[in-house]
Amino acid sequence: MSEDIEDFTEAPFLGGRLLLRQPRKGHRAGTDAILLAAAAPAEAKGLALDVGAGVGAAGLALAKLRPQIALGLIDNDCRVAALARLNLGRNGVPGSVYEADVFDPAALHGIGPAQLVVTNPPFLDPGRTRLAADPGKRNARAMPQAGPSPLAAWISACLALLEEGGTFVLIHKPEALGEILNALTPRAGALALLPVQPRAHTAAIRILIRAQKGSRAPLSIAPALVLNDERGFLPHAEAIHRGEALIAW
Repeated sequence: MSEDIEDFTEAPFLGGRLLLRQPRKGHRAGTDAILLAAAAPAEAKGLALDVGAGVGAAGLALAKLRPQIALGLIDNDCRVAALARLNLGRNGVPGSVYEADVFDPAALHGIGPAQLVVTNPPFLDPGRTRLAADPGKRNARAMPQAGPSPLAAWISACLALLEEGGTFVLIHKPEALGEILNALTPRAGALALLPVQPRAHTAAIRILIRAQKGSRAPLSIAPALVLNDERGFLPHAEAIHRGEALIAW
């Protein structure tokens, strides 16, 4: 292992069914990755791609919950891609890791088409945000400058990797909803929106969106997923984190 990925930690996810190696410093995978994996269709099969996969948390959780899929992980950071390869082997999950720039169609050529694409893109707009000094955190949390709407470009690249009729699943912050819907509606339908609230009667801190490429079906809004009460995780949220339940849409 090269020196730049030797300093890592290993932590259990999904109640110990998944052991994930992550850089000791930098971005740390957590609830967002688990929710993204749990939000994909229970009957998913065929090729599933995790776009912007980092060390592979969401994709690996997806594969553990749905062993019938073929997994592909895509990231442009060679350090985390190396850890993603280790995580595949460490967890006995067959799959491929692609070091590719999401914004470069030539780099994505030959990947897919997939039946399922999941993505937890960087949330922050670099033009409006003070960026982290640590390069790992910066790359994971802030979009590159890729034209006037990098999130729309990211979504377009994800849809290009998806077969007609395939399923797209994304987690993001609620304030990005308008941009997400504008990017999806020309090319996907059957949109389902699920707000994620930290507690009952609080504002959503995340949104989960599912869509079907090529569909013309209307948008629907699912009841909010509430994660906690004053004592910690609610039973259904605990079951999702332990890999014992999926998200009901």
